[in-house]
Amino acid sequence: MNPVQAGLGVASGVLVGFTLGLVGGGGSILAVPLMVYLVGLRDAHVAIGTSAAAVAVNALAGLASHARAHTVRWRCAAVFAAAGVLGTLLGAHAGKIVGGQRLLLAFAVLMVGVGVLMLRGRDGAGDPDATCTRDNAGRIAGTGLATGLLSGFFGIGGGFLIVPGLMASTGMPILNAVGTSLVAVAVFGFSTTASYALSDLVDWPLAGLFVAGGVAGSLGGTRAARRLAGSRGALTRVFAGIIFLVAAYMIWRGLG
Repeated sequence: MNPVQAGLGVASGVLVGFTLGLVGGGGSILAVPLMVYLVGLRDAHVAIGTSAAAVAVNALAGLASHARAHTVRWRCAAVFAAAGVLGTLLGAHAGKIVGGQRLLLAFAVLMVGVGVLMLRGRDGAGDPDATCTRDNAGRIAGTGLATGLLSGFFGIGGGFLIVPGLMASTGMPILNAVGTSLVAVAVFGFSTTASYALSDLVDWPLAGLFVAGGVAGSLGGTRAARRLAGSRGALTRVFAGIIFLVAAYMIWRGLG
């Protein structure tokens, strides 16, 4: 990796971290296209494996903060993550089989879905005492398995799917869903990373640079979010528009 690529790796991490801190879930969806089209990784599979490693470490940093605030429902997280690991390993295996160009095209379609979910917004209401019981454990595990498949296949954190999935299957408020989701994001990320690492498809130096940039960016994004609290809706719409543009570019490149 040359110095220019290293600098672009840090800058990409800063951008992803900043958007995550500013608008919340969905920011890590930009990691793979940034690694491919900005940093210049030629192998889409390496970009996905490296992205998964960076996302997992960043999720742990966020989880520590939520754990201190007691917003994590650990029993729900355990059921969700345990079921999701199987899906993650299956998804990662399938992702490595699919050709790189087709994988990027499918990733672009997923990005469109993420943008739509962001525009729809998420209701923060829910039961603060909601937890995992015998009645909802099956729903939680099923949602975890499905989300894990997507996470492993595309090398993403999947928080934009995990959060609404937890809310729907347990009835918990969005604050608890966000904190609980980070357990699954970290577990899914490390599982995907392990699968790709066994195939020598992780660029560890780039992952380290991306994480360093992401930590710095998230601090700036969080501070900016506090100052622009009244404009979060508008910021989310702008970011969703950016996701649509990047997805359109990826589809154009893939079909061109």
